[in-house]
Amino acid sequence: QVQLVESGGGLVQAGGSLRLSCAASGRTFSRYAMGWFRQALGKEREFVATISWSGGSTYYADSVKGRFTISRDNTKNTVDLQMNSLKPEDTAVYYCASGRRMVVTGRPDEYDYWGQGTQVTVSS
Repeated sequence: QVQLVESGGGLVQAGGSLRLSCAASGRTFSRYAMGWFRQALGKEREFVATISWSGGSTYYADSVKGRFTISRDNTKNTVDLQMNSLKPEDTAVYYCASGRRMVVTGRPDEYDYWGQGTQVTVSS
């Protein structure tokens, strides 16, 4: 199995920044793409960002492009999401996910393991 543990969520003011981190274990981390999703209250789960196995390719949802940055450290088995210029619309539970392959896109079915989620709340 793969275990994913997110951390770094919290309450921030609009315009502020927050950095989420996901620690992975259970398989060869460096051989799999990783991603971040989020789900706001009463809304569907939404793709945020993904990063390829080596970190060489990234893909972002239009809603966060230019504000969020996904990165990974394969020596530490971690993937981070740096969130800048946060908006109230970014409020959601954020989930770390492990992809099924070395490179994946934003479809949820391209991911086979999920973390427990961490709450991000952005106040006006």
